[in-house]
Amino acid sequence: MKAEVSGLNERLVELLRGQKKIISAAESCTGGLFSALITDVPGSSEIISESIVTYSNEAKMRELGVSGRTLDGFGAVSGETAGEMAEGIKRHTGADIGVGITGIAGPGGGTPEKPVGTVYAAIADDNGTAVFHMLHGGDRAKVRESTCARVFSELIARLDDTR
Repeated sequence: MKAEVSGLNERLVELLRGQKKIISAAESCTGGLFSALITDVPGSSEIISESIVTYSNEAKMRELGVSGRTLDGFGAVSGETAGEMAEGIKRHTGADIGVGITGIAGPGGGTPEKPVGTVYAAIADDNGTAVFHMLHGGDRAKVRESTCARVFSELIARLDDTR
């Protein structure tokens, strides 16, 4: 695990355990790394329900209920899709918090409008859905790790606000 993520996953698990909250994730460009980093922490079985990697648009629609109109209108890599992914995994699993992550980790797949390193993530909970955009530099591994670190940080801030 890279230093950028080190400690953030432990802090997140600690907060979730303390608040007795369950999290689930729908991942695309991170390919399960977000969930793997959570489950690296002892005691994480108390706070994670399940996660799913939905790489294809078909899987996003079938497993999470992402709208075909959203995918056609905004694309798989968009704030709208990330929001529907987070809401869909929360609804599907009954978790307190749903996370959706979609992006372009590279090295290919980028466009001038959405270059490699473009990522959207969303957090859905009882307070609504927050969506945020990231643009990371570096190789595929760096994009995935930086994304996880940012999502961990956003979750920690959101959970700290609910204390």
